Amino acid sequence: MHQQNTQQKASELTDLYQVREKMYVATDCIIFGFHEDKLKLLVFKRQVEPLKGSWSLIGSFVRLDEDLELAGQRVLKEATGLNDVYMQQLKTYGKQDRDPGYRCISVAQYALVRVEDYNDKLESHFGARWFEIGDLPELVLDHGQMVEDALEQLKSNARYRPIGFELLPEKFTIPQLQHLYEAIYQKPLDARNFRKKVLSLNVLEKLAEKDKSTSKRGAYLHKFTEENYLQLLKAGYNFEIF
Repeated sequence: MHQQNTQQKASELTDLYQVREKMYVATDCIIFGFHEDKLKLLVFKRQVEPLKGSWSLIGSFVRLDEDLELAGQRVLKEATGLNDVYMQQLKTYGKQDRDPGYRCISVAQYALVRVEDYNDKLESHFGARWFEIGDLPELVLDHGQMVEDALEQLKSNARYRPIGFELLPEKFTIPQLQHLYEAIYQKPLDARNFRKKVLSLNVLEKLAEKDKSTSKRGAYLHKFTEENYLQLLKAGYNFEIF
């Protein structure tokens, strides 16, 4: 029924511009995850020609009856099975020869997902695989540039905004949080200084539970408190993780 409604709406559209030359508009999703202390990217086997079977980001043409943002959410849902995921528009890629299939511009969007929430049954359907960010295969078209740009944007945002927590489980240890930021910035951080800085921000709630997966003594679990963070923003405090 939804498909019929979509086709009906599309057929009812009137083109008032009547431009002879037209092009496709697509959206491509850069999907980051964090697993086993590594920042990873979800990469797919391309399902269509040209370059079918090559490693690719997941994407779709934007439908006539949907907003660009909703197109990205649709693609993400189809590829991961997830809703309500952090997603941000990156930039537009429009070189005239970027796609040998036809003239097409793409608006890239990047998403941060918790790998443990990802529906791994979709891996075989899409030919998907998680790759460590430092060991990516060659990607089709300009998808490699999209990933580079998304990683730079992630680094910029994660330094001043708490988006890194979107990649962690709801409950996490301070060392896990440090490993995440080390993975994002690809450099080691001093454990003592990092812990001191993070706790001073007052955006973490210490829980009574411990994670004992790495030692008998264990480490206390924490939760991110968005309410405290919003209060900091309202007060004009500069959230800087390191």
